[in-house]
Amino acid sequence: MSDTRDSEDGAPLTRREARDATTPDSGIPLADEAFPGFDASLVPPRPPLPEGPAAVIPDMIDTADHNAIREQWRAKRDEFGSHVSHARDQIDQANERIKQRTGRDLVLAILIGLAFGAALLGSLLFIKVLFVPFALAAALLGVYELARALRASGRRIDVVPQLVAAAALVLSGYFADIWLCWIVLFLAVAFVVVWRLIAQMFAQDGRTYGDVLADAVIGGFVQVYVPFLAAVALILLGQEGGQWWVLGFIAIAVAADTGAYAAGLAFGRHPMAPRISPKKTWEGFAGAVVASLTAGVLLAIYLLELPWWGGLVFGAAILLSATLGDLGESMLKRDLGIKDMSSWLPGHGGLLDRLDSILPSTVPALCLYLLLSPWVVLS
Repeated sequence: MSDTRDSEDGAPLTRREARDATTPDSGIPLADEAFPGFDASLVPPRPPLPEGPAAVIPDMIDTADHNAIREQWRAKRDEFGSHVSHARDQIDQANERIKQRTGRDLVLAILIGLAFGAALLGSLLFIKVLFVPFALAAALLGVYELARALRASGRRIDVVPQLVAAAALVLSGYFADIWLCWIVLFLAVAFVVVWRLIAQMFAQDGRTYGDVLADAVIGGFVQVYVPFLAAVALILLGQEGGQWWVLGFIAIAVAADTGAYAAGLAFGRHPMAPRISPKKTWEGFAGAVVASLTAGVLLAIYLLELPWWGGLVFGAAILLSATLGDLGESMLKRDLGIKDMSSWLPGHGGLLDRLDSILPSTVPALCLYLLLSPWVVLS
């Protein structure tokens, strides 16, 4: 019988009983080949601990060291904060000096300009039809700004008819033929003029015939100045490769404006038209010439597939129209007795204050496209 069972009743032994059966009473394990005896003399002695005050445990750092490190970090943080504050003060002071000289908040102007530029660039580079709602919104907002400014000066401008006619005129530039766009322009001008005359008949406020006629003419001018010029841009957009020409003339107008601003700020001494816009200088105009011609040549070579002299013609034409448009809007604002068309765009004024050089540039851009563009198909 197996030695793991009891001799009397044959019941199996428990683990403890089996272990006790193989272990002598002295508690010393049996030594055999599989389990040799343990020799305590083979264990190496424990090394002695260092004695004296220099004996410290490596994992522990003294509290004084913690405080020293904390103070160093606090000093570095305070020093960095003072540098940031000093740099911010210098930027604010420079911005205030520029604002006093030019009347514009430079930081906000740059941020808003970059945001609009990104939206414009994205619409023209990927799907050009996305530029249509962009142009429509800009035209409607420009009409609203101009109508409000004219009403504040005492003119009678009907805002709702102006917006309805402007929407139809702008959309016809992209979705209708060119000849139909001219018809829509005639209908839009006639619509706002007739509306103003009928509204004046019902008003019966004793307004003179001269004032009524001036109101009607100015109402028609609003349609020509903002929505029709925006429609011309959409006519150009609808042509083969027209999105690159739209991007090109806007880029040249922006380059001219930026060059004039930078050169006038740095070197401006001689006023260009002090009675119209006293802050525009001949030095600024020289900067606009350099910037626009450079941008025209680069765009002609790398974007529009034109020779370099075509870029010079393109840049010079847009420079002329942008400068005249800027001076024209300045003269209009001076006549109305206002500084900006509105204050909706911090650092820029109103939307028309940014479109004053772009809107008139649509006409020479379309003409040069028909004359110079390699995409034009002559029939």
